Amino acid sequence: MKITFFATKKYDIDSFNAIKNDYPELEIEYWETELSPKTASYIADDCEAVCAFVSADVGAKVLEILHARGVKLVLMRCAGFNNVDLEKASELGIKVMRVPGYSPEAVAELAMTLAMGVNRHLHKAYIRVRENNYSLQGLTGRNFYQKTAGIVGTGKIGAAMARICHGFGMRVIAYDMYQNPSLDFVEYVTFDELLAQSDLISLHCPLMDSTYHLINLETINKMKDGVILVNTSRGGLIKTDDLIAGIRERKFFGVGLDVYEEETGNVFENREDDIMMHSTTARLLSFPNVMITSHQGFLTEEALEAISRTTLDNAMAFLKGETAGTELN
Repeated sequence: MKITFFATKKYDIDSFNAIKNDYPELEIEYWETELSPKTASYIADDCEAVCAFVSADVGAKVLEILHARGVKLVLMRCAGFNNVDLEKASELGIKVMRVPGYSPEAVAELAMTLAMGVNRHLHKAYIRVRENNYSLQGLTGRNFYQKTAGIVGTGKIGAAMARICHGFGMRVIAYDMYQNPSLDFVEYVTFDELLAQSDLISLHCPLMDSTYHLINLETINKMKDGVILVNTSRGGLIKTDDLIAGIRERKFFGVGLDVYEEETGNVFENREDDIMMHSTTARLLSFPNVMITSHQGFLTEEALEAISRTTLDNAMAFLKGETAGTELN
């Protein structure tokens, strides 16, 4: 089976090439371009599957083009799938599979890194020392020990973050519709209680209609003054304009983001030269207590290996007509 991989970076190619000899039935073609209506029409006539990342456009128009080209399988090499029109895929007979869990610790560890970074002002300290400035003015942080961590969503990644916080000696509370029985040290509370009690709030929930703009002006006002907010899940969980308003009102001690609303495969919706000057993400970067990374939560050697293995296992399961448990439709 021939698979066209979209939006592949060198680290993707290296991780898939390291194991592809274990899958002789699969032929992989790597493309740097992102999946879109235009690029979908360029795939080879004998291509049966495409592989895309969370930032790809897998809407109705793209799916119709893929269907016309003979594609029967869409492999998402990620956990998120809010960019996929599953109803349309089912209508066209295209199977969609994903990687539901690759290395939850990788994302959770970055979440704590962001929390610690903004708490101890590491981004500012790093720049100062590079300029031979060893001043400690404005670099005072706070102990996490005996503070309260609020985890929103306790699936695999949220559970990993909860364990990290627990290891720091923090009281860990959580909000989730479904309680995780493995987290016997976690106290489940209402969302309002979590907002009011947490010194650190870390978001680990999927982006759905019910969670879109979960963090907005109303919920921000319910938080403690001086709270640290971290988001490594989906940018749409936070209403960025309201977050900026909260930062200006000095509601937050620090904000750490690995995802943002404007993010796509190329980071921003548009690529005009002046987009950085006008984007809300650029406005966030103007605040000294905000640290933003480039959606790198998944980017560890272990996570990349797990993503590669699960993605190709999914392709083989489809080829053999087997159920993998990773199907979305």
